[in-house]
Amino acid sequence: MKRLINISLAMVVLLLTQSSCDKDWLKPEPLSFFSPENVFTDKAGFESLLITMRKDLKTENTGTASTSTIMPNLTMEFAASDLASPWSQLDFYNLTPNTDMYYRYLSMFTVIYSSVKNANVLISRIDDIEWKSEQERNAILAEAYWHRAYWYYRLVNSYGDVPFINEEIQGAKLDFRTHSRWAILSKIQSDTEYAAEWLPVAAKPGVITKGAAHHLLAKIYLANLEFDKAIEAATKVINGPYALMNQRFGLDADKAYRNLIWDLHRSKNFSIAQNTETILASIDRYEAPPGARSEGLYTMRMYNCQYFQPQVLDSQGKPGMVRSGPMLDSLGIGNANVRLTGYYQYDIWAYKGQTWKNTTDLRRSDINWVDKHELRYNNPASVDYGKVINTAFLANPIDTFKHVYAMPHYIMYNPMDDPLARTVGGNGDWYIFRLAETYLLRAEAYYWKNQHALAAADINKVRERAKALPISAGEVTIDFIMNERARELFAEEPRHSELVRVSYIMAKSNLGGYNLASFSEKNFFYDRVMRYNNTYEKKVQLLGNTANMAPFHVLWPIPSLVITANTKGVINQNAGYDGAERNVEPLMTIE
Repeated sequence: MKRLINISLAMVVLLLTQSSCDKDWLKPEPLSFFSPENVFTDKAGFESLLITMRKDLKTENTGTASTSTIMPNLTMEFAASDLASPWSQLDFYNLTPNTDMYYRYLSMFTVIYSSVKNANVLISRIDDIEWKSEQERNAILAEAYWHRAYWYYRLVNSYGDVPFINEEIQGAKLDFRTHSRWAILSKIQSDTEYAAEWLPVAAKPGVITKGAAHHLLAKIYLANLEFDKAIEAATKVINGPYALMNQRFGLDADKAYRNLIWDLHRSKNFSIAQNTETILASIDRYEAPPGARSEGLYTMRMYNCQYFQPQVLDSQGKPGMVRSGPMLDSLGIGNANVRLTGYYQYDIWAYKGQTWKNTTDLRRSDINWVDKHELRYNNPASVDYGKVINTAFLANPIDTFKHVYAMPHYIMYNPMDDPLARTVGGNGDWYIFRLAETYLLRAEAYYWKNQHALAAADINKVRERAKALPISAGEVTIDFIMNERARELFAEEPRHSELVRVSYIMAKSNLGGYNLASFSEKNFFYDRVMRYNNTYEKKVQLLGNTANMAPFHVLWPIPSLVITANTKGVINQNAGYDGAERNVEPLMTIE
């Protein structure tokens, strides 16, 4: 982690020449490891860099917490949200510009800029060769624009105002300036509009299409408060060639005790032709060469509870659990890095008299979840072997926080293909954009326009597929929309980023008592987390940390070494963190 954090922004954007090209979408082969002048001499050279950019998308959801430098981005997004907590870093005051403890909120900043760098190399060199046609040139440029826009969308909704780097940096550059979040959104909006014009309608799995461009545009338009355009972009996706899955399909489709929601969340089903709901998924297969696959999704490790630990005692006060047996095969070696809140486990499923126990919603059906009453003592030496775990016997009442809680098994279960690997969650594709989210994006745009009947209709398209009770126009609120996103997109959306995006919309619109001038003192993100994540209300204590969060934690800090290395310019720090007193006005235009 320290090595990554110590990379200055200037170093992050320096050219890295390692790249690869593909003959088969699953088996990329290296083209060259020499200078860019030798690589970017033909179409194949540029396509090799596109493959690197597509591979970069896997940093969102693959990797392990065994070393915090490679913790997936999405795990941090959920750990810092209304739906979960980072059990080993509960006090967000320990997140400073100089340290991010176990969760790499600082190094994620530099990792994302490395992905931006890859896009900028292609963008800057696009006219270094003579292209056969305008279509050929523009399609490749369009995908590079998409990737840069994707990562800047993530940056401005995690860190706020940041430097916008518009071109390849050759040599040392120490005079970066911070750009306004709004200037960056305007720039990536125009870039993504260009991408939507030139990208293909259909492509191989993992390749960016018009649908992915319009989906991203819907998010950017929402962030820019251009709600009519967001509706138009989302509608283009909804009108095809995509369609919500409403019939059993793919892996396990012949298992009658499973259901459609289970099928939809099998990673091996994400990119098959039957799945008409996938707009874009990252591709990660065990059968690919080692250099083309990640360590794995590690979902079972990151999100599942530590049920197997010796703190789970039996009626005699002895360890009732062991790290082996049938549960290990299905639940894996959970580490609770993303400790699920009671709100997500139970409360969010209550609607019109239904609770998590009797809901018709397939996303909370008994077959799709593993609840606390399904966890049984598995230590053969225990007198309670085979009985349901009794939390009253735990070594410490706080142990329920990370050792025993309900888990969305249908999302987390991803067995290892490698027979010699630990049971933590294997390689597998993962959704980046899915049509169900497109409906919820359009519903949100309708909501901001006070067209609640249309918003309810889109929300109900998603709910009806899950057999959840429909809602009425009068029940549509921004909280309900965020709840529906949680029910449908857990471990899939960048949760923190989407909450921050909504926070900015409300602040700029002066809704709910929020405004931009006091954004770091009062915002929707903080208020929602405090309302629904009782980790902070109860002041849970673990590893010497007491759960704590302030409104300014809505944005994560800019790494201080990035700021101090920039000796000829000023990169601003976010309000509330050390160094913010030296800020200057951000640039409002991008040249």
